[in-house]
Amino acid sequence: MDAILEELLRHGVALVGLNVFLQQLGLPIPSVPTMMVAAALAVDGRISAAGVFAIAVLASVVADTLWFWAGRRYGYPVLRLLCRMSLSPDACVRQTEGIFERWGFYSLVVSKFVPGFSTVAPPIAGALRMRLPSFLLAATASAMLWVGAAMAAGALFRRQIDGLLGWMTRHGALAGLALGALFALYVAYKAWQRWQLARSVTSAMIDSRDLAARLASARPPLVVDVGSQLAHRSRPHIPGAMLVDLDDIGAETVALPRERAIVFYCACPNEISARRAAQILLARGHPDVRALAGGLDGWIAAGHAVEAGAGLRVSPSKGRRDA
Repeated sequence: MDAILEELLRHGVALVGLNVFLQQLGLPIPSVPTMMVAAALAVDGRISAAGVFAIAVLASVVADTLWFWAGRRYGYPVLRLLCRMSLSPDACVRQTEGIFERWGFYSLVVSKFVPGFSTVAPPIAGALRMRLPSFLLAATASAMLWVGAAMAAGALFRRQIDGLLGWMTRHGALAGLALGALFALYVAYKAWQRWQLARSVTSAMIDSRDLAARLASARPPLVVDVGSQLAHRSRPHIPGAMLVDLDDIGAETVALPRERAIVFYCACPNEISARRAAQILLARGHPDVRALAGGLDGWIAAGHAVEAGAGLRVSPSKGRRDA
C-alpha cells in the first residue's frame, strides 16, 4: 500500500487516468480503489481533485469509444469475445442483451454501476448502430457519475481509507492471502458449475453435419434459436428456426412438442445457453433433445445456409408461434 501511495503522489493524475483506461479496456485492474485513494489525498491538498476527475472521465470515454468502434466495425461477435473471458459467459451475454434491450440509451448512462456491463455496453451500442453523438453523450454522463461517486466516497470515508491502508500495510501478507483465497473459491465454484452442466449435456450434442442431414430427412427436428429479442434482431439464424428466449424455456411459458426431436443452438460462448435449454428439457423427461456443438458460429463455419430477419417467433405469453 505504501508503494501505491508513493506512486500516486509521484505521478499524480496520470496514474489514475492510466488505471481507469486499462480497466475500461477490460483488464482486471480495479480502478475505483485508486480513485477513492486519490480523492482522500486530494482532501489534504496532496493531489489535484479536478485533475483526477477530468483525466478519469476522459480515460473512460476514450476506452468506451474504442470499444464502440470495435462493435461498429466487427459487430455482435465482439460481445461474445468479451463475454468469453468472463467467469459466467452465459450470464454476461444474456444480461447485456436484456439490459440494453430494455433501457437503451439510459442503460449506457448507468452502465458503470452494473457489474459486468461496463465493458460490454459500448461494443453492443456500436454493433446496433447507435448514433455517435448519442453514444458520446451517454458515455460522458456515465463516466462523470461513476468517477464522481468514487471520488465522493473516497473523500467522505478518507479516515476509514487511511486506517484500512495502514492495516493492509502492516498485515500485507494476511490481506493478500485472504483476498486470494476468496477469489480462488469463487473461481472453483464457477468451474464446478460448468463441469456439472457439461457432464449432464455432453452426451446430448449434435454437430453441424449431422443436423444438416437430419433437416433434410423425412422427419426433421425442430430447431430452436435460444437468445434474447436483441440477439434475434442482430444476427442471422438457421433457416426455419424457432426464436425463443432461454428464460421462457425455464419458466415453461413456451410449449415445445414432445413428439418431435428438438435441437437448441445459440451464438454464445461454449454453447452455454443451448446446453442449459437442453438440460432443462432433459430434466423434464423430453425424449429427444440435442444442443448444437459449435452453435451458430460452427454452423456458419461449416458452410451451411443462414437467413436474416425475424424468422419464426414464439409468443411466450400464449406459447403460440407467430410467423
